[in-house]
Amino acid sequence: MITRKRLATGACALLAALSVALLPTGAAADEPAAKESPKVELVLDVSGSMRAKDIDGKSRMSAAKQAFNEVLDAVPEEVRLGIRTLGADYPGNDRKRGCKDTRSLYPVGPLDRTEAKTAVATLAPTGWTPIGPALLGAADDLGEDGATKRIVLITDGEDTCAPLDPCQVAREIAAKGIHLVIDTLGLVPDAKTRQQLTCIAEATGGTYTSVHRTEELSRRVKQLVDRAADPVVTPVATEGAAQCEKAPQLKPGLYTDRESFGEHRWYRVDLLPGQELRASVSVSADRAVNNDYGVLLRAVTLHGREIVRGSEAGDGRTDVISTGLRYPKAEADDAPGDAKPAAETVCLQVSNSFSAPPSVKTTPGMPVELTVDVVDGPAGASDVASFGLGRGWWLLGVLVLAGFLAGLLWGWLSRWRVAVWRTN
Repeated sequence: MITRKRLATGACALLAALSVALLPTGAAADEPAAKESPKVELVLDVSGSMRAKDIDGKSRMSAAKQAFNEVLDAVPEEVRLGIRTLGADYPGNDRKRGCKDTRSLYPVGPLDRTEAKTAVATLAPTGWTPIGPALLGAADDLGEDGATKRIVLITDGEDTCAPLDPCQVAREIAAKGIHLVIDTLGLVPDAKTRQQLTCIAEATGGTYTSVHRTEELSRRVKQLVDRAADPVVTPVATEGAAQCEKAPQLKPGLYTDRESFGEHRWYRVDLLPGQELRASVSVSADRAVNNDYGVLLRAVTLHGREIVRGSEAGDGRTDVISTGLRYPKAEADDAPGDAKPAAETVCLQVSNSFSAPPSVKTTPGMPVELTVDVVDGPAGASDVASFGLGRGWWLLGVLVLAGFLAGLLWGWLSRWRVAVWRTN
């Protein structure tokens, strides 16, 4: 009887243990979702012009293959990488067929280094340069999930498939809001190629690099792939107001907005005594604009008194113009009791002086990126911000003092030389 009871008790305990093991634990339920791995698509130009032998005494195609082999050996494990080609298959003169010549050489996913290298080794310079279609294909390859996405375009010439403008394609990709960055590398580029690749990169917040050596190509592609693996800050969409009183309250972070031509937009930031406000703004001219323009960033009190400003002017040579400012707020006098010092509301005004030709649409507004940071203010007078150098009076005082001491020294030396001359 006792034996039967012990067996029954053991069986119940075993069933209970199995039930607990099969149920999801609270810790597992509370775990955050795994972060998606970053994605990178390398887009390689395999058009006929890649036969030119002007990179380290060998063809551009050979230099690209060597750089790819070195890059594939160094890709971080967490990066899902793919390779797409343009101009690799059709050698004929049919423009319609040539401008569709782009395909996925190696799908975006976990990297098999041997398989990817083998695929690259089979490439030979062949046909056209359909950059626009290749960018659209690469964007589809990367998808629209929440992962960090980057396209690295490597080409030696401008697109040959107009009217599908690759710069406009890049702008359309950026407008989707899928956080996809396009970096461009020009192999021994001419002026037109440089201009087009710069426009493509800047439309999505990427970079352009001119390459003349194999080592430069390998090093730069490695940097861009590694950058995709680094954590990034996702901008927060906001909407500035026409007046400071109705402006959105911003905390430290990165914000995006759109601003019409010649518009003023306001934002607000709270600043405690002993803190320093650091802000910067970038406005992207994502369409044709007239030459001679500028951007202004001002810090103003609620009563309209200007505290500090930053400004920058341009003349049409760049698609992005930026400026910034710093405002250190002095420490407050000791407050009676346990009273906390009150925060000051600082109004940030972002203005631009862009104008556009009559044929250009002015809506929607141009992309604006605003960075706000609040840090501890300078603790000692050695900090330029606390000392006030560069605001005028302190710098003038230092120059006057230096001139006075230099004059005394020069006068003493002159009298000493005269005395020696008279003695001799």
